[in-house]
Formats: sequence, C-alpha cells, structure tokens
Amino acid sequence: MDLKELESGVDPEVHWYYQSKLKPLITYTRNVLRSVPQLTIVDVGSGSGFFAISLEKQFPDKIKKVYLVDINYTAEEMSATRGAKIENTLAIPDKIDNGLVIMMDVLEHLEDDLKMLNEIKANCVGESNYFFITVPAFYSLWSGHDVYLGHYRRYKIATLSAVLNKAKYNIKNTYYLYGSLFPMVWLARKLSNMKKQEAVSNMKPFNPLTNKILLGLTSAEMKITSANKIFGVTCVSQGKI
Repeated sequence: MDLKELESGVDPEVHWYYQSKLKPLITYTRNVLRSVPQLTIVDVGSGSGFFAISLEKQFPDKIKKVYLVDINYTAEEMSATRGAKIENTLAIPDKIDNGLVIMMDVLEHLEDDLKMLNEIKANCVGESNYFFITVPAFYSLWSGHDVYLGHYRRYKIATLSAVLNKAKYNIKNTYYLYGSLFPMVWLARKLSNMKKQEAVSNMKPFNPLTNKILLGLTSAEMKITSANKIFGVTCVSQGKI
C-alpha cells in the first residue's frame, strides 16, 4: 500500500478506491478459509496495514497472526507490536505456513520483482500457502502519478503472469479491476501527459456524495470483475505459492 497516497489526506477507511479494492481480497480470503481453518496473513509492503488489518477485523477468529512487513517501520513501532497478533516487522517471516501473502500495489516499486517473489516462495513451507497480488495496469496509463509513487513499471495480465510463472507460483486467476473507470482514467492521463509530466499524486479525498457514487459503481463492478480479462486500472492475480 502506497503511504504517499495517504499524504494528501486520503482515508482508506472511507475512500471509495480502497474500500472497493478491499472487496475482492475479502472474497478470496473467505474462499481460502474453506480449505484452511486458520490463516497467517503476511502483508508485504504493508504501509499503514489497512488491507491486512481489515482482513483480521473481518475474520477475527480465523486469522491466527498478521505480519505487517515494511522497510519503513521504526524500531519503536516494531517494539510496540512484537509478539502481538498484529506485528510490524522489517522482514518476511522465515517460515510461512498456512499463510496468505498479500502484496497490494508493491511489485511495481521493485526494480527486481522476481527476486521478491522468489524470496517469499523460499520461506513458504507445506502445501497450504496462498497469494493475492495487485499491481497498476497498462503502460498507456503511465503518468506523473507513477513517477510520484516511484513505480518501475505497470503490468498487463500477460506480464504479471509471466513473472509469477518464473517464480513457480500456481496462478488460479488473473484479472483487471476498475474496467468501468478505464476510459475516463486513460483520457485524463493522456491530457495530463500532454503537459509537463509532473510527479504528483492523482489520489485525493472526494466530497461524500462523489465518494458514495464512485464506491457504489466500483463495488457493483467487483461482483463480476474476476471475469474481466480485457482492461482496467489495476491487475490482480491470486492462487497458491
């Protein structure tokens, strides 16, 4: 999760983008819990931990442990949570068993995305480890927003699947989110790119009515988005490690 996006005053607890993106993650976690009675959540590049903490709130009795993994945590933050159910840490746990690894808009920040995927896989034991990954989609949407957030790339289904296959992840499904918004975002970024490509964030708070409308639209889309293989603003992949 990009902490920089929160610097503009965005509150993920109410913002339509985060609330709608949470829905397919909850759906997938619920499906995983049919096979695994208790899960350990490993949120790599967790930032504020919004997504993993939301899962723990949704399934409190079925989430055994939550590791929030981020290189920006302070010694004080880690000390305060050491040994707690939700623990802040700098490194991926040495042993991931019955785990759900989530990476919410993380791989695009890494110069070597394959290296991170391999490191996670090396720490997984047993046959019951799962993943849920989101990344920004389509180079045609590249803008100053990507520059501001420090992205190396955007992905398509083919490119995300390719790196996951190299890491020997067992992909169950890969699809796009926010297909309904793609034309509007594409046009807005094309117009923006005609000017000087400034490193600025497009993420901002919305007034309550606009936020409600966008949340309603994108939440409705999330009910069928797992079948969207055509286009969108975000690319998702899920499966087993």
